[in-house]
Amino acid sequence: MKENVAIVTGASSGIGRATALLFARNGWNVVGFGRSESELNSLRDDARESGGTVRVQLGDATELSQVDRLVSETVDTFGRINVLVNAAGIIKTGNIEDTTLDDWDKMMNINLRSPFYLIQKCVPYLAVTQGNVVNVSSVTGTRAFPNVLAYCVSKAATDQLTRCAALELAPKGIRVNAVNPGVVITNLHKRGGMSEEDYEKFLENAKNTHPIGRPGRPEEVADLIYFLASDNASWITGATYEIDGGRAQTCAR
Repeated sequence: MKENVAIVTGASSGIGRATALLFARNGWNVVGFGRSESELNSLRDDARESGGTVRVQLGDATELSQVDRLVSETVDTFGRINVLVNAAGIIKTGNIEDTTLDDWDKMMNINLRSPFYLIQKCVPYLAVTQGNVVNVSSVTGTRAFPNVLAYCVSKAATDQLTRCAALELAPKGIRVNAVNPGVVITNLHKRGGMSEEDYEKFLENAKNTHPIGRPGRPEEVADLIYFLASDNASWITGATYEIDGGRAQTCAR
């Protein structure tokens, strides 16, 4: 795998971090892109300790010039791109009446516009390597949940972006898939404004809302991402995979 190159956004924490580490441990050249310098440095150190290498790059996935730099510097350094993992994302609470346009735009920019632009920029290089894309979506892309309106819409759109891009890029030999996690233990919700106390209650309630009886771990989602990016999934494209402890199969509660 030493010649394979993966770009992972949102690599500072959570699913993106776990994914970057997994690719690195399996011998890939990984470029981890994120907004926290300290957390990226920690990722790089952890990868080194486990025998892998992650080249970290500080940046904001909503800034087009920084995305351009990410892609161009990856190609300049490694000469190729085999896999793009769009794991960067944010969440904010809000319903149809109180979601501000600013919050709406922020979520659409990071959760949808950014993956679209990254895929677009990587297509010429993925076509050469017959590579693929894995988008990190959510159970909220397939089911409606109250008080996270903009997040639900952004993830539903991510699923449709995945399907449309897969159809259009298949003739180039590029596969595009997505994973749809349920509640996973990360910093996503706390960064979205949830207090530590409320988050602990949220995780406790996940034992009831997920039939398997617990929230997920980032490493579990990373395993599915790695499979979809591998040659073992060479006949899978346009798929949105639920990895949610069965939550998408239940009625709202």
